[in-house]
Amino acid sequence: MEFLLIAAVIAIAVAVVSRSQNKGQTQLQAHDNRHLEDHRAEAARWVERLGGQVFNLDGTDEASKQAMADASERYTAAVTELENARTPVQARLAKDTALEGLYYVRAARSAIGLDPGPELPRTDGQERAGRVTEDRTVDIEGRPLSASAEPSDRNPHYYPGGVVAGRPVPAGWYSEPWWASALTTGVWMMGSMMMFNMMFAGMSGVGYSGEDFAAGVGEGGADVSDMGGGDGGEGFFDGGLMGGDGGGDAGGDGGGFFDGGLFGGDGGGDGGGGFFDGGLFGGDGGGFFDF
Repeated sequence: MEFLLIAAVIAIAVAVVSRSQNKGQTQLQAHDNRHLEDHRAEAARWVERLGGQVFNLDGTDEASKQAMADASERYTAAVTELENARTPVQARLAKDTALEGLYYVRAARSAIGLDPGPELPRTDGQERAGRVTEDRTVDIEGRPLSASAEPSDRNPHYYPGGVVAGRPVPAGWYSEPWWASALTTGVWMMGSMMMFNMMFAGMSGVGYSGEDFAAGVGEGGADVSDMGGGDGGEGFFDGGLMGGDGGGDAGGDGGGFFDGGLFGGDGGGDGGGGFFDGGLFGGDGGGFFDF
């Protein structure tokens, strides 16, 4: 009789735990779906805005034509990324690509002599990369390579600033896209660090050396693969592995391992993202022991 009673209690406990797990998984899935759609909608807004510019603006000189060609390429890439986005991170990638394209549009409009339009949000890495603030020309393997803050027939290739293959590239106009091979292959050519030192040494808008460039360190003195979180919880500790105080939709948008991740934080990632807080052991209905 005692054995049957113990067995019954165990069976009831297993059933309750299973039901709680299923409920928590359902809530988490609903949160993830809603979260993904929010990010997709945000990305779609920027992609559509870029498309409107690409289809309605033509360059008039080499610099503006090249900038619009780059904007068109970013538009094509952003559309593909958005169509294939299955996670918030992938949707944010489409948004960043569209924003980069819009920076090319602003550059083209400035080169044409038009109002560049409203300011745009910063993309990842722009602050670290810095910008060209003066005219420079250096000799690289017997050919001149130049940079300037304004477009010209000599410097028709624009880059909005950011990280290419793990290294910062300052925003500015260049005689040639010296970052192009790394953008295509993901591998920097030998001698890029020496070229960077020659081109940007002492420039006020680029507060780091060629050695920092090679190490992936930009103007702010932080590694370009910064582990810190942001909007979306990509970081390892803040909205990442450890999380913070419910930042970015209660726990880095559910991306943290401890905050809205494994152990939760203040809110546990919208009731269901955390493993212990809104995950395994608590939260608003999503926990393992919070029935």
